[in-house]
Amino acid sequence: MTDLRDTVLDTARGRFGALRNDNIGGAPLLALHGWLDNAASFRPMAPMLTGYDLVALDMPGHGRSFHYPADAEYSLFSTILDMLAAADALGWERFAVLGHSMGGAIASLLAAAAPDRIGRLFLIEALGPLAGPEDTTASRLRDAVTQRRALDGKRKRVFTDPEVAVQARMQTNIAALDEASSRMLIERGIRAVEGGYEWSSDTRLTLPTAVRMSEAQIQVCLRAIECPVALLVAEPTPPYFTPALREARVACVPQIRSVSLPGSHHLHMTHPAEVVAALGL
Repeated sequence: MTDLRDTVLDTARGRFGALRNDNIGGAPLLALHGWLDNAASFRPMAPMLTGYDLVALDMPGHGRSFHYPADAEYSLFSTILDMLAAADALGWERFAVLGHSMGGAIASLLAAAAPDRIGRLFLIEALGPLAGPEDTTASRLRDAVTQRRALDGKRKRVFTDPEVAVQARMQTNIAALDEASSRMLIERGIRAVEGGYEWSSDTRLTLPTAVRMSEAQIQVCLRAIECPVALLVAEPTPPYFTPALREARVACVPQIRSVSLPGSHHLHMTHPAEVVAALGL
């Protein structure tokens, strides 16, 4: 596809890889992909977003973006600062955010944390982050510490054929993908190393989250979103975002329109025209 071109954004926090269209005079739209995906997630939608200056980021630790230093850890707060740094590098004072899954969770908190910067949210398969029951706080913290310490010094798996990565991504329980979508993501999701290829994403991203917000805390943040929000969910809904949970969170947002479409978790890749229309982009 030639609808997006590779670019980089240099910030004090690190260098972002990104894909950008050629409509620099359009309305600023920052696209944030899902967990262990990358900016290529938005390639299918890009030809239909001609009114926007679309910048699809590789989130930190993903795709072709920087990884955190060895003595730092990924967190929701750090990612919010990363997104604002990227917007600053673009010269965007106020902008819209298109977020899928993890990207939608980050976008929700970004709008609550910096309401003066976010003009509109377009969310796919997420409204706020995953919650953590308060009674699991200690056990979650212990698991995170144990697995993080066990990771030190471990090397990534090296595979000789990129096709292995394509098939693995199709079959993962993160969110099963069709072959075309998998190939699109793998192009930015692996890198050449001695002896073959390895995943370009930071292995730390696969570890348990040490601390999660409670559902009550998330709902407080959702009530703080001041901009209009369009939320799209796939039917059937994923187990982490049940209809009951969705309804409770939607009720918190002052200006929101919620719609659903039949499809899979990556319906923005498999049915981009329908998603663009449903979100009102």
